[in-house]
Amino acid sequence: MSELRDQIENVIDSEDVALFMKGTPQLVMCGNSRRALEALRRAGAPVTAVDVLPDPRIRQELSAVSSWPTIPQVFVRGELVGGADIVEELAQNGELERTLTEKLGPDYRNAGAERVVAVA
Repeated sequence: MSELRDQIENVIDSEDVALFMKGTPQLVMCGNSRRALEALRRAGAPVTAVDVLPDPRIRQELSAVSSWPTIPQVFVRGELVGGADIVEELAQNGELERTLTEKLGPDYRNAGAERVVAVA
C-alpha cells in the first residue's frame, strides 16, 4: 500500500467529517464541492477538508479506496456518505443531521471549526 493511500485512509478514519474536494473551504474550485460544503455547513458539521487538486494521484487513490469515481466525497466517521447530490438530498430531508447526530453525538455542532489537511 502506498504512503499516499495510507494518508488518505488516515484522514477518512480519524476525522469526524472528511470532505475531499476541489479547492479548500476558503477557495472552492468546483460547484459540486461548494454544494457539498454548504450542505455540511448548514448542518453544522465539523468539516476537515482535503484539496484533491495539487496532485492527480490523490484523486486516483481516493477513488480506489472509496470505489466512488467523482469529487467531492464526504465521509462521516470513516463511512462514505456520497457526493454533492447525495449530501444535498440528505440535508434537505433531515437525514444528514440525523446521521451526524447518530455518528458524532448530539453536541457535534460544537466539535470544532473547519480545517484543511494536506495529503501528498
